Amino acid sequence: MIRIALCTLRFHKGGFVASFIGLFFGAMIVIGCGGLLETGTHNAAPPRRLAAAPIVVTGDQRYLGTQQDLVFPERIRLDATLADRIASVPGVTAAVPDISFPATVAAGPAVVGHGWSTARLTPYRIVDGTAPSGPGQIVLGADLAERAGLRPGGRIDLLVHGTAESYQISGVAVGGGDVFVTDAEADRLGNHSGTVDSIGVFTTPTADPGETAERIRAVVAGQVRPVAVLTGDDRGRAENPDVIADGGDLIPLAAAFGSLSLLVTVFVVAGTVGLSIQQRQREMALLRAVGATPAQLRRLIVGETTVLAVVATALACYPGTRFGRWLLDAFAGAGVVPDSIAFRAGSVPVLVGVGAALITAVGAAFIAANAAARTRPTEALSETSPPRRRSSVLRLVTGLVCLGGGAALALVTAQMDGPRAASVATPAALVWTVGFGLLGSMLSRAVTAGLRRPVRLVAGLAGHLATRNAQARPTRLAAAAMPVMLATGLATGLIYMQTTQADGARQVYTETLRADLVVTAVSGGLPLAMVSTIGGQPGVAAASAAVPSRGYLEPVQAAPPAATDEESNSAQPIELSVQGVTPAGLSRTTAFRAATGNLDDLRGNTVALPVRYAGGHHVGDTIPMRLGDGSRVDLMLVATIDGPRGYETTLVPAALLLPHTDTGLVPQILVSAAAGTDPATLAATLSALATQHPGLRVVGRDALTAMQQDRDDTQAWMAFLVAGVVVGYAVIALINTQVLATTERRREFRLQRLVGATRRQVMTMMTVEAVVISLTGVVLGGLIAAATLVPLSVSVLGSVVPGGSAWILATVLAAAFALTLTTTLLTTAAVLRNKPAIAAE
Repeated sequence: MIRIALCTLRFHKGGFVASFIGLFFGAMIVIGCGGLLETGTHNAAPPRRLAAAPIVVTGDQRYLGTQQDLVFPERIRLDATLADRIASVPGVTAAVPDISFPATVAAGPAVVGHGWSTARLTPYRIVDGTAPSGPGQIVLGADLAERAGLRPGGRIDLLVHGTAESYQISGVAVGGGDVFVTDAEADRLGNHSGTVDSIGVFTTPTADPGETAERIRAVVAGQVRPVAVLTGDDRGRAENPDVIADGGDLIPLAAAFGSLSLLVTVFVVAGTVGLSIQQRQREMALLRAVGATPAQLRRLIVGETTVLAVVATALACYPGTRFGRWLLDAFAGAGVVPDSIAFRAGSVPVLVGVGAALITAVGAAFIAANAAARTRPTEALSETSPPRRRSSVLRLVTGLVCLGGGAALALVTAQMDGPRAASVATPAALVWTVGFGLLGSMLSRAVTAGLRRPVRLVAGLAGHLATRNAQARPTRLAAAAMPVMLATGLATGLIYMQTTQADGARQVYTETLRADLVVTAVSGGLPLAMVSTIGGQPGVAAASAAVPSRGYLEPVQAAPPAATDEESNSAQPIELSVQGVTPAGLSRTTAFRAATGNLDDLRGNTVALPVRYAGGHHVGDTIPMRLGDGSRVDLMLVATIDGPRGYETTLVPAALLLPHTDTGLVPQILVSAAAGTDPATLAATLSALATQHPGLRVVGRDALTAMQQDRDDTQAWMAFLVAGVVVGYAVIALINTQVLATTERRREFRLQRLVGATRRQVMTMMTVEAVVISLTGVVLGGLIAAATLVPLSVSVLGSVVPGGSAWILATVLAAAFALTLTTTLLTTAAVLRNKPAIAAE
């Protein structure tokens, strides 16, 4: 039978090519997504600027001692005296403190500055000029110097901390694009006296980095703020702390993407392989009639499918890994994950992708062979008639269970916070899709029954024939409609899921903002004193700072986190969105209103909590919190505020929050114009302040909303990428299935031609059938999308109608109909090119 199986591969090219394409692309996508998931678990970030130091000591950004994977968003700095203690550790030759400060070249790009002593950490090398020797000198990276056309002896202006600093260029160095000043100047510009960002550690040639790192950990243990001692690829986390937080986001992203891809792969491969084998019913019947046993028939079908699957999945291994790298680069390019994360994938993703495709293909082949294998030899030839198969009890029960699970997840989604609802809506979409896929044959029959009368009324005889064909072969109809269901259901669900969330965030942002103008700076922010300066300008009714960050509301009994990875079983902290404000002008520039207490009291160590998180606390109580850099503060509750569920913001004084942010600057100052003052005139007045504060910019509400839209577009791009890959594969399956299902009817078309049907009549009948298949798939896909999106929309927007343009839905539906019609009609036309007399052969 194995020899026969190998021989049969030559005589069923159409079915095997379709199965091969489905297996190849399915395995490739699953391998790529698996590689992305493994990359997220490794979260490796090879060092660049710190590459020369075998060990790097930096602040531990993780919130230790918690059951959640919480990460502090602001950089945790180290005590500068640690460098001397580390330098005394056996095996250490030098400990180089690193202080970084953000800056912007006047009318140029943003750069990062450092003290010259840290140049050895890369290392940088002077190629023209000399190292900086005084506070007014600077060394430029070669790339920056070349782009700006600067040479040693020239001058350059940097915007640092809201002020302009002028430097003479003392030299040009190769090694990267950073700029360097003297260590004392870097300490001044870093604006964090007595602390450093990280410490690069050099060891003796014979020292083992692992053993030396353990000695350093013993030396730095017991610090108020936890310290991380990094080696290998982990050193890159000291350069970019976002790797810990944003890199961790790659795991749920890859898991969701991989789950969708695996689901689609299973349905596509099972449907394509099953349909390909079902088309050989006459061949199977003849084999049974000439004496083949059921076991032999199963071995034949499983053997040829295994050979095909092994070849297809083996060829998918290399492009699958490349596809995973491409996905990571695409996510990094869109800013979804840091570009410093390295792709790390071993053999597990390959085994999962290959195994999933092989198991699905062989399982589908075995199931498809059972009908012919169970047939008695005397009844074999009757199997050439249109099959009438009923769904198995197991399939029916499993499908109903999935629908019940989808309904439960939908209820949970509707009751969740808006920003978190998508985390449940995505698995709900998967469960709904599995349920509809398992019950596809019954659901397709139900939809077709509902379409029968309208189609006959509109299309006449062609409609009658088309509906009769669909009724006679429900299995073929379900197999053809499933890819349409997957494509439309997933495309509509994924895209509208993102647009709904974007609309919800934009709606909250717009409702919260009351300012007419917003003052920002190209250097990243302005000093806090600028709030008062702007508030005193003619035509300004109110001005207030807006300093976004994140913080954590600690349980009252919580102790400072210890430098340990062990989870605590005590009550856990609550992550909060925190905004630093100045109370003067707050009510005129924002929609924040006190439910209890008074927002004007936000001065000193105070806080205004959302009502939801105030719990049993009352105005005047002490609230323990941790700010973005891990500092623990005890704040007095002066007010509670209402807010949309899931979008609540905690308010603290800007003066309290700024020292615990990376820049120490106010990124936005909200300004309301006085009555009778033209906002354009006021904008011109405020723009004149740029002479004293270079880089100052004044933008209107529309520009600020546009910036928010740009951030939403980044997330939307990611959703479109995921949808494009998954739906693109479903489209390949749709085309495959339609070609396979149409070419299988070659004898049927020729017989119709022999009894008098014209080419036009056959084409008209197939057009109507394609419309019926499209409508069936679109209806089922629409039900999946609706079951996913309505609960999400209720949670996010408070409406059953999801956010987003109606053109998205129109485009998806038009594409589904166009693809199905085009593929069906082109294949039918190709089949009808032969003379009808051949049908009698």
